[in-house]
Amino acid sequence: MESLVGHISNYKVSSVLNRDARSYGKKNLIDGSTETCWNSEQGSPQYILVEFDTPVCLSEIHIQFQGGFVGKDTELIDATKGTRVCALHPDDNNKLQRLALPGPEQSVERTRIKVLFSSSTDFYGRIVIYTLDFLGHAAA
Repeated sequence: MESLVGHISNYKVSSVLNRDARSYGKKNLIDGSTETCWNSEQGSPQYILVEFDTPVCLSEIHIQFQGGFVGKDTELIDATKGTRVCALHPDDNNKLQRLALPGPEQSVERTRIKVLFSSSTDFYGRIVIYTLDFLGHAAA
């Protein structure tokens, strides 16, 4: 299992707090620093859409939220097919969380995925993420 961040060809987020991409933009999700973060605007739902440059088999998502600004009712969507892959159940804390996909889903090749946060632990619906990584392998 390896990080698939190097295979990301494009990605976008639903919103950025105060449109301040420099301080809170999407680049902070995968920059490898725990000092920077993506901070969404208020409102639900929020999402992260990721496109890979080659088909990948995704096994785990590693994510670190700011406690109190955690995605609830979170789902992983196959964005190419528009179908739900699985529910994800992050805890409301500051720790790095490892969210594993169900066994059969780990062998399915995908090129576009969406992490959908239908709601948030924050009253205003904001999401704050310091670290995001996708683990698995590039399809042969």
